[in-house]
Amino acid sequence: MKLLPNVISSFRIAGSVGLLLCDVTSVAYWVIYGFCGISDIADGWLARRLKCVTRTGALLDSSADICFVACCVWKLLPILELPQWLWLWAGLIVTIKIVNQLSALVMYGHCSFPHTTANKATGFLLFIAVPMTVWSIIPIAIVAAIATLAAIHEGHFIKTNKYNQ
Repeated sequence: MKLLPNVISSFRIAGSVGLLLCDVTSVAYWVIYGFCGISDIADGWLARRLKCVTRTGALLDSSADICFVACCVWKLLPILELPQWLWLWAGLIVTIKIVNQLSALVMYGHCSFPHTTANKATGFLLFIAVPMTVWSIIPIAIVAAIATLAAIHEGHFIKTNKYNQ
């Protein structure tokens, strides 16, 4: 039972790879997408509930998140027509996140993926906003604003050692 959160995170990685095999307009894609989003919520909740929160589990969860986002981006980019300013903004967020990880690596000898409330909110809102982006870029722009603040907040946690995993 104590391994269940890690198993769920592992299934999210498998599901993310499964997205690459599906057409974005298919029901299978969106069922897997929904599973991956719900599993992101479930694994952390279960880990806390079962009192089995571990550094390995947090790293696996963060790896699954990165894999899920990367696979979604790979599949959705060809069909989404996003303005250049939004691409630049996304690049800024990615740059901040990379700098955060490099800072953690230099300061602590390992990467650090703080599961802050801001990061959790960003993940949840991104999960909801991605399907809406087909109709409007406003939801994804709102998520980009929150993601920017979350990335800056994450950097603060890492640099002040308030959340060193």
